[in-house]
Amino acid sequence: MGLSTGAQRFPPTDGVFDTPAAAGQPDHDGPSKSNPKVASVAERSSSTDEESTRKISDTDAIEQETEENPEIAALPKEVRQLVSLTDDPTLPTITFRYFLLSIIFIVPGAFLSQMSHFRTTQAPYSVFFVQIATHYVGHFFARVFPAWEVRVPFTKWSFNLNPGPWSSKEHVLVTLTAASGATYNLGYTPIALAELFYGEKLNPGVAIFFMFAIVWIGYAFAAIARQLLLYDPSYIWPQALMQTTLFETFRKQDVSSPLAKRQLRIFFFSLVGMTLWQFLPEYLFPFTSSLAFLCWVAPHNPVANFIGSGLGGMGFLNLSLDWSNIQWNGSSIMLTPFWTQVILFLAYVFSCWVLLPAAKWGNLGTYKHGLMSNSLFMANGTKYPVLEVLTPDFRLNQTAYEERGLMYMGSHYAWATFFDYAKVTAAITWIGTFGFYQVKANFKKAAASRKKEERAKGQGINYQYHDRLNVLQRKYKEVPLWWYFALFMVGFIILVVSIACGYLWIPIWTLFVGLATAGIFVLPFGWLYAISNYQIAVGTFNEMLYGYMVHTAAGASHRHPCGPSTYGAIAGDAWYRAQYMLQDQKIGHYMHVPPRTVFFSQIFGTILGIPINYGVVRWVLNTKGDILKGIEKDPLNQWTGQSIISSNTLGVQYAVIGPKKMFENPELKVLPYSFLVGAVIPPILYVLHRFFPKLRIELWNVTIFFSGLSVFYGNISTGYTSAIIGGYVVMYYFYRKRFETWKRYSYMVAAAFDAGFNLNMLLIFLFFGSGKKIKMPNWWGNNPDSVERCFAL
Repeated sequence: MGLSTGAQRFPPTDGVFDTPAAAGQPDHDGPSKSNPKVASVAERSSSTDEESTRKISDTDAIEQETEENPEIAALPKEVRQLVSLTDDPTLPTITFRYFLLSIIFIVPGAFLSQMSHFRTTQAPYSVFFVQIATHYVGHFFARVFPAWEVRVPFTKWSFNLNPGPWSSKEHVLVTLTAASGATYNLGYTPIALAELFYGEKLNPGVAIFFMFAIVWIGYAFAAIARQLLLYDPSYIWPQALMQTTLFETFRKQDVSSPLAKRQLRIFFFSLVGMTLWQFLPEYLFPFTSSLAFLCWVAPHNPVANFIGSGLGGMGFLNLSLDWSNIQWNGSSIMLTPFWTQVILFLAYVFSCWVLLPAAKWGNLGTYKHGLMSNSLFMANGTKYPVLEVLTPDFRLNQTAYEERGLMYMGSHYAWATFFDYAKVTAAITWIGTFGFYQVKANFKKAAASRKKEERAKGQGINYQYHDRLNVLQRKYKEVPLWWYFALFMVGFIILVVSIACGYLWIPIWTLFVGLATAGIFVLPFGWLYAISNYQIAVGTFNEMLYGYMVHTAAGASHRHPCGPSTYGAIAGDAWYRAQYMLQDQKIGHYMHVPPRTVFFSQIFGTILGIPINYGVVRWVLNTKGDILKGIEKDPLNQWTGQSIISSNTLGVQYAVIGPKKMFENPELKVLPYSFLVGAVIPPILYVLHRFFPKLRIELWNVTIFFSGLSVFYGNISTGYTSAIIGGYVVMYYFYRKRFETWKRYSYMVAAAFDAGFNLNMLLIFLFFGSGKKIKMPNWWGNNPDSVERCFAL
């Protein structure tokens, strides 16, 4: 999520994170053993109810103590303000309540999340829902469970059903377990594709172990960047900090802090408000989802409609009141550093307000090939009949292909693909230039830490950093590297055996390429994610790379359409899961949870969730297979399998037809050069930065800029102007001018908005889409021709 743009620790475009160290720290669990004076000042500071009554002398005292205490001063301002800096190591962690709650919340979450990927209307299962619900259910269990000591049969082990009050560390572990298990599995794509379209049913045992393997390898890859990105306090991981703020709010509620009570009221008001509000743009009043002012002025003017519409046009001067349009990546406008939001908004402006009109009214591309479509087209502008150029055994029919001619992309989709490729090499060369010295310094610290650990006789203590959080964690044993290596080997052996036995449609040597490329991406992409709150997606790159490999070296026998999705699941999850594991481990770091128990909770989550994922896939294919294949009609028009159909199209393009034939089109010949563009621009900017440091070129992060340009906006170009306005208010104005208010409410309200949005989606799904589909009657705010009232678009 966050990118350290250069040698500085956390440089923003606007000075947001350059501000001097601010006063105060959050309420503590107890007095600080290392510095009682700081603890006493913090207690005095947190005892006041209203922000306006805080004494200036207390603030000055805390600032002075922060400057005098290097452990606290080493933490970023927002971290020391939001995270508790004391720990109680006696709090329970892995308990009977933990196991019971994990089962209760993971099973339905894994079911709903996996099922949603076969449907048109998805029912999201939010981790914030788990985080909120487990707090209250955990307290309920602590009140009603008997404190019985139970012995495990035939062993010497025993456990207590109710070891005491509900612990904040139990709360964290249940949430982290859900984050690992109550989600979908990327391995479902080739499994479902093979059975639906090609009549090949993968052995259930192989399928389940394949789903385990891709996740475990991803978790193992977290070890590549863990020492560099997890412990360094400058990498704040904004999503982790937001969830930590919510944990802290609930923890303070337990001690009846007046501030915590006020925060909790604000949280629930925000939660309920967002839940109710979203019924308007999502169902009752869709007009509010895209306020196209130019369409109001000229509702029947085609030019004005295209410029102003956010649902099929440029989105110029367009605003949105729909949270799903405003929050482009979770509660991003309330989490992401403002400099990142500025870069992404500029990318949107360039794509939609510059390139789109250049393509429509200029000579950029061919308009008849679908300006804002992600389909493939023939030369005459009609959609390309992909399946008609295949033989019965799913290979390319060269004669049919020559009859129908070259494939064309829509102009918007073409430049999105160009920058989708360019961002991959840009991420690597950016960290090799602007991030070189910081990464080099971290490597040196890691080496020095390893020597101290060896002298400490392998106790796993982290001596690399000396901030308060790392010092507190030294009392717990670290996760040894051999745990990650063992996890990797289990997944690796599963994949090697499955591929060697001919189950997974790809040649075995491509497995090594996929894991090697994923290993290269873990550090630069994780580095970007850790401090910019922006995650790069490279699914298209993985599938394109696989297409090149099988068409140059593997022969026709490995050009099965399921190959790209199999390769993409392996290579993609190898770094996706690594980032998610590091993010959740950062939550454990913030909440002072023993690292080994965090690791256990993450693996335990996969053990619970993945069998449920496969069970859902099996149920859908057995009961809805004919509908997904189009043999039967779904009366509710819900079981469309759009994601599966899209993956099948990509599989045919890259594995059967091949990237080389796709790029024979004169309009698409430029696409492979995108890798060169992405590779050379960061070094050029770095040289300019060295000569002209006052220009702050280290903030012009082209990886994020290219990522914004790679977004295929398609028919949704609204919300981005609203997002930058909201980002300015929260992450610029309030952070700089009203920091006390920002630190108390920003992350907490962000969590409430996300939870409320997901709760609203679930309610709409249950009430209006799960059974008989109920449509909102048409009225002025729900016009059947155009909810924006852009009637000439």
